[in-house]
Amino acid sequence: MRIAIVTDAWAPQVNGVVRTLENVIAELRKDGHQVLVVSPADAPSLPCPTYPEIRLALMLPASVGRRIATFGAEAVHIATEGPLGIAARRWCRSRHLPFTTAYHTQFPDYVAARTGADPEWIWRYVRWFHAPAAAVLASTPTIERALNAHGLPRVRRWGRGVAPLFTPEGARDATMAALAGPVLLHVGRVAVEKNVSAFLAADVPGTKVVVGDGPARAALERQFPEAVFLGALFGEALAAAYRTADVLVFPSRTDTFGLVMIEALACGTPVAAYPVAGPVDVLTPETGAMADDLRAAIARALTLNRAACAEAGARFTWPASARQFLDALQPFEVAQAA
Repeated sequence: MRIAIVTDAWAPQVNGVVRTLENVIAELRKDGHQVLVVSPADAPSLPCPTYPEIRLALMLPASVGRRIATFGAEAVHIATEGPLGIAARRWCRSRHLPFTTAYHTQFPDYVAARTGADPEWIWRYVRWFHAPAAAVLASTPTIERALNAHGLPRVRRWGRGVAPLFTPEGARDATMAALAGPVLLHVGRVAVEKNVSAFLAADVPGTKVVVGDGPARAALERQFPEAVFLGALFGEALAAAYRTADVLVFPSRTDTFGLVMIEALACGTPVAAYPVAGPVDVLTPETGAMADDLRAAIARALTLNRAACAEAGARFTWPASARQFLDALQPFEVAQAA
């Protein structure tokens, strides 16, 4: 199948949306499907207000449509609710072509955290954007219920996976191994919506390590000089960091899934989190601890069995994720797109 994926989130951005799309696209291509990615790399762009690392592409619906039609797409997936997503949505709607969308982030809470806007106002936009989709892809039962409750009934499940390199066996991070334990790790974008400050402010023994980068990093480094900031890590270096940590602390309240949690589990590292969407769907009493008091969650997570965590993490695979994505697509006749 020839599949067009339109996304406002793409490399060089480093986040769960990009990593999910990259891994699923790799699986689709491995299975013989042809994939076109329409991203900010294809057009002039502007920095997103309050988050300049994210670029907002300037592309008209006709330009997006021309790329999709020239490619000869048989199905369209719109991954994000940004300018490119809006352009693709408008083009498909004008031609009565079906498309799928995905709800990757708790968008209303994300915007509220960055701007102070009322989340209910943002839900109106979410409903408008996703309502025409043949299917809205959601990563967990909790997110599916939230979308249903806000008037979006056509929701399909789309899980996540871990790369084979995330296993308990392998190198450890030398810098982290030399730190006073227990070593408490956070991995992800260092931004206000990730709630990293709640992790760094938790009064718990050990050393706190932050892997990742983002607009809040400089301020947090000044505010919490005792924490260790390693910057962004990838591939084997990231796997080594997971293996070396005693606990992954996931303080976000706005994620729909939390890809880093299953990567950590696959490396044998238990997770401490708040009992919110994402963690409540991913973690079990054997693999993670959730509490409104993050200190209590961390203390409980430190007692968990690493072998059980690794076994649970290994169940999440990208081939399974790609199959769910493919099953949800709504193909259309190529001739219609001309």
